[in-house]
Amino acid sequence: MPMTDRSASLQTRDLRGSRLRCLLLMDQPARTVARLLTELVRPHAEVSPNDFWMPRGLMQPEEAKLGETPGFLSEEAREAVTAWWLAKRAGANTPNWDIVCTSTIDGRQGLILVEAKAHSAELCDDGKSTGSIANEQSIRAAVRQASDGLNEQSPGWGLTADSHYQLCNRFAWGWKIATIGVPVILIYLGFLNAEEMADQGQPFPTAGEWADAVQSYARGIVPTGAWGQRLDIKGTPLRPLIRAIDLRWKVLNCQNGGPA
Repeated sequence: MPMTDRSASLQTRDLRGSRLRCLLLMDQPARTVARLLTELVRPHAEVSPNDFWMPRGLMQPEEAKLGETPGFLSEEAREAVTAWWLAKRAGANTPNWDIVCTSTIDGRQGLILVEAKAHSAELCDDGKSTGSIANEQSIRAAVRQASDGLNEQSPGWGLTADSHYQLCNRFAWGWKIATIGVPVILIYLGFLNAEEMADQGQPFPTAGEWADAVQSYARGIVPTGAWGQRLDIKGTPLRPLIRAIDLRWKVLNCQNGGPA
């Protein structure tokens, strides 16, 4: 994508932790980004330099919203997922994704959705904050529908808006995208050794400790056996993965952080 504006606005909070590392990861030549993302999803998918992803790096730091951002879903699909989530759109928000990328999954065009963390306090168990009554009712219904749909595929899901809301909405959106025929790989990505974040929470020193933290955090919400598995959603795959990267300066080391 050609760059026409070499300026970008980053807030102080963007200059460390998982946000900065996501931007650094994506702030590389297209072939390098495609290779690194392919390593994250291997052997389940492949990313080409011609695929589309957001953010684009430090100079284009905008994150994607699947119901709004062109390039990931068709206009019809964007309308469908937004209507599913929101009753009233004016002034409302849908989830921002740390990284979104088109990819080839099981021979089909699909999406990689990434939720990234750099320290333990980012694994938050808060419920949904209050907002528009109509939208809150709509979102709660959407999360319940996703939980019911996932339980039809395999038992043990407990998606809710009352706790672990971010985790629950990530899986709800992954499920919904799969129901419209778009394969999804949902990655919980841990950035290891983010020592500058020790004032906020405990950094993750190893891929294994990151995987343990995610599975403990998600217990009762996501069945432990679901990680790494192909969930068949009306014939379309949804695969949740735990992955880790040790990103220090320009050293990138992608590691499996749990079940493949």
